[in-house]
Amino acid sequence: MTKTVRALCMLGTTILLGTAAAQAADDTMVALVPGGPHPYFAAWEQAGKDAAKDFGLAGADYRVPPKWELSQQNQLLESLITQGYNGFLVFPGDPVGGNGVVSELVEQGAPVIATAGCLKEPSDASFCLGTDTGKSAYLGTQELIKRMGGKGRIAHFAGFLVDPNTQLRIDAVNQAAAETNGAVEVVQVIADIDAPEPAEEKINAYLAAHGNEVDGIVTTAWIPAVVSANALRKMGDKRIKMVGIDHDEVVLKAIKDGFVDGTMLQNPYGQGYIGTFAIDKLRSGCTVKADAPFGKTALTDRFIDSGTAFVDASGVDDYVGAMQAVTKEIMADFETKYLSCE
Repeated sequence: MTKTVRALCMLGTTILLGTAAAQAADDTMVALVPGGPHPYFAAWEQAGKDAAKDFGLAGADYRVPPKWELSQQNQLLESLITQGYNGFLVFPGDPVGGNGVVSELVEQGAPVIATAGCLKEPSDASFCLGTDTGKSAYLGTQELIKRMGGKGRIAHFAGFLVDPNTQLRIDAVNQAAAETNGAVEVVQVIADIDAPEPAEEKINAYLAAHGNEVDGIVTTAWIPAVVSANALRKMGDKRIKMVGIDHDEVVLKAIKDGFVDGTMLQNPYGQGYIGTFAIDKLRSGCTVKADAPFGKTALTDRFIDSGTAFVDASGVDDYVGAMQAVTKEIMADFETKYLSCE
C-alpha cells in the first residue's frame, strides 16, 4: 500500500457526516473495474474496501482486466455479474463501445457509474464521476505558461488514444496555448505512451533530439509524467519548465528538488469511495434527481467532477490533504444534490 493510499484510508470515518438517508443494502457487491492495468487506479482497491466497511456492504472489490482491450474488459464484466456482483464502477475501455456491456449490466439490475472517464450519451450509466480532464489540462498548461514567463515552445506528452480523456486533454492544452496569441506554441504532441516502454523510448528520444528547442513540458498521463521527471533530472538542467499530472513519488520528489514545477492532482481514491457509496444508494431505492446540478462534457451531460488541484513545491508535502478536502466537500452534500432517497 502506497503512502498516498494509507493516508487517504483515514478518510473513511471522517466523511460520513451529512450523508445518511436511505438504509444501506447489505447485499451490495460492487466491482471497481478499470480499462486495464495502470497505477492510477490502484487507490480504487482501498477505496472500495473502506466504503464497504463504512457503509456495511457485502463487498467492494477491485478487478482489473489483463490487458487494455475492450473485449477483455467486457468479458471480465460479464463474468463478474455471474459471480454475484450487483453494482459497477467502470472506467470505459471505449466511450462508445463500452455502452453495450453497460446496458447488459443495467438490464440485469446492476447500476453502473462511469468512473474516471465518461461514456458517450446515450448511455445507461447512472452518471459519470471523474476528473474534469479538460479543465485540469487547461489549468495545468496555464500554470506552465506562467513559469515559462508567458512565452516559449511546449511539448505535450499524453496518454492512450483509447482513453476518452486523451483528446479532451490535447484540445485543452492547445486552447491554453492559443490564448497567448502566438506567444506560446505547442510544437509537439506525443500520445499513446501511457506505458513504460513507449514512454521511455519516445520521450527520451524526443528530448535527446529536441530538448534544446523546447521551453516547457506538460504531461497529461501518469507514466509520461514519471518518465519526463526522470529525464529532466538526468539532464540536470532546470531551464525546461514542467507541469505533470498525478502523485507518483518520482514526480513529487522532482517537484521538491526543483526539476518539475508542479503537478495536477486527481482524486482516484475519492472516485472509488464516493462511487461505491452512490452505487449502494441506487441499489437501496434512491434514484438520480432529474434536476441534479450535473456538469457537461463533450461526452455526457451527467457529469460530476471528482476534483483536481495544482500543487507546487510550496504545497507538495500536503498533497494528500488537498484531495482529502475535496473528497469531504463532495461527500458532505452528495446525496442531497444528486439523489432522491425517500
